[in-house]
Amino acid sequence: MIKIIICDDHKIFRVGVRYILSDCEEISIEAEAASGEELLAMLPNVTADMVLLDILMPGIGGIETARRLRCDHPDMKILVISSENTEESLRQLVETGIDGFISKQRSDRNELAEAIRNISFGLEYFGSDLSTLLYRVYVSIRKAADTKQTFTSREREIIDLCAKGLRSKEIADRLFISPRTVHTHKDHIFQKLGINSMKEVVKYALERGIVQN
Repeated sequence: MIKIIICDDHKIFRVGVRYILSDCEEISIEAEAASGEELLAMLPNVTADMVLLDILMPGIGGIETARRLRCDHPDMKILVISSENTEESLRQLVETGIDGFISKQRSDRNELAEAIRNISFGLEYFGSDLSTLLYRVYVSIRKAADTKQTFTSREREIIDLCAKGLRSKEIADRLFISPRTVHTHKDHIFQKLGINSMKEVVKYALERGIVQN
């Protein structure tokens, strides 16, 4: 039996999912949650194998909920069902380690059941309408990984601290190095990227997931 929790802030959607899965004998809906906070609070008391998760919800939202699930409940399978299928949201979810994603607009009963079964067997499932978007996401993640390898660990530290708003003197104090050394590292970063502004470096790094804001 595949034990499911539905997490979506729209009751009509939760009722609809219950209805269309009601004749799937191997799937059991164990609980419902209207927010990420409600889901995380109930998990110690509910036994489940998989969460059907929306992205656009009040409170912490689906992406942060997925991150917390991966951290606190690493064995929980996560199938995202959402209308929010932008490249950025999909990239964040893939990096978080979700098991699948299908669109609310394009999926039907058969695809939902197929996605649940595949994921329960340890496979990933992404809707066919997401193939182009998913390809771009994986290319973006690969580029970000390649870019990370071009920076030294110290250079990544400096980019991260710049993204947090620290100035050269503050970075030097934080890393126990001289301001001159900070400027030298920045010059090396500029040379690698062909960029002459730390603001542009930070923007580049945030867009590619090299650092987090």
